[in-house]
Amino acid sequence: MINKQVNSLSEAVVDIFDGAIVMIGGFGEAGSPIELIHALIDHGAKNLTVVSNNTGSGHVGLAALIENKQVKKIICSFPRTANSTVFPELYNAGKIELELVPQGTLAERIRAGGAGIPAFYVPASVNTPLAEGKESRMFNEQEYVLEYGIKADFALVKAETADRYGNLLYHATARNFGPIMCTASKVAIVQVKKIVEAGQIDPETVVTPGIFVQKVIEVINPADESKLVEEEMSYP
Repeated sequence: MINKQVNSLSEAVVDIFDGAIVMIGGFGEAGSPIELIHALIDHGAKNLTVVSNNTGSGHVGLAALIENKQVKKIICSFPRTANSTVFPELYNAGKIELELVPQGTLAERIRAGGAGIPAFYVPASVNTPLAEGKESRMFNEQEYVLEYGIKADFALVKAETADRYGNLLYHATARNFGPIMCTASKVAIVQVKKIVEAGQIDPETVVTPGIFVQKVIEVINPADESKLVEEEMSYP
């Protein structure tokens, strides 16, 4: 019997090793897997390369992981947002690396990685510093820049509902990068509000099929990152 449910957050992240590439879902504060990230902080894996849309907010979640000096490099689209102070300070001090990627390109690089596509051409960064050192090519009299697909060792994702097989449903914009990160990682670790019995999810509504998910943990009342930031909470 297939059962991908794990019983604790520490068990969910126990296999994440030093130097791993970790994709972390979330679009700003929407869909950020706070509890899994905090479990990763407790686990202590370091020298991580993180792939995410942004660098976190305040002193919780992804920002806390970065502040705890566990991330050596981040690949993202928005390294600085309204409530992000941790990453800019470390970056300006030369203590963390950044690979800046336009948001659409980032999404497509992750999707391509999951689809087995090694590289593709995009027009997004033509004639900008982001294109420096990269191969370019003309198609239909327009220049395109070569970008490579991204794969990861692990993905930390937040979804709404799962069954024991790992089939996933998401809530609204919390869906964002989650589905493609599950396909592009060797081990997708997902926190959900509710795990239902097998057969209770209509197959026609499944967003991420369980074949792309390796671990599921139920977090019934997940933290609201916005509230944590507003209350000036910090972790650990």
